[in-house]
Amino acid sequence: MSSSSDQTRRTVILAALATAAGAAAPPSARADEDQPGSDERPQKADVLVFAEGERAGEVIKPEDLKLGGPPVRAWPKDPKTSVVRKGSRLNEVLIIRLDPAELDDETRARFADGVVAYSDTCTHAGCPVTGWVKGATGDKNVFKCFCHNSEFDPRQSAQVVFGPAPRRLAALPLAVADGALTVAATFVGKVGVQQAG
Repeated sequence: MSSSSDQTRRTVILAALATAAGAAAPPSARADEDQPGSDERPQKADVLVFAEGERAGEVIKPEDLKLGGPPVRAWPKDPKTSVVRKGSRLNEVLIIRLDPAELDDETRARFADGVVAYSDTCTHAGCPVTGWVKGATGDKNVFKCFCHNSEFDPRQSAQVVFGPAPRRLAALPLAVADGALTVAATFVGKVGVQQAG
């Protein structure tokens, strides 16, 4: 038979466990995880913000990016609600500033001040594309997914230039508004892995 002190003790222990579980998550993750719109795909007029590092959450300007790379990881942010759309890993993008003379016509149509943006989710197995390395088949740096060695050329609409990926990375058209990089349109192409179906 349970006494009231046993019941109180159980309640206190359960409350402490719940509090500890909440404290284990980083404060920013707890604050952002349930915000309406955080898992929506990038929308026209969203601004891009740094996804990591000392400047995480700050708005990105073209001059923040070094010509020729390396790429920077970014999240879209709704400028009206200030919600960063990081509720889905599929929203993270790679942005890089390149010489416009090196871009093909299709890529040039989506860039802003030499900056292009692509999904960072590999189309082969859904791993994050994290490398900026000399390509296996050329003399220029390319995006590389180290899971299965797929490589993508950001100058050529992120076409697959090496490895098992079945298609290019989805592109995110950009614009510049009030000095900040903004989303000009939704993703061009499917983000992530093609589902069998």
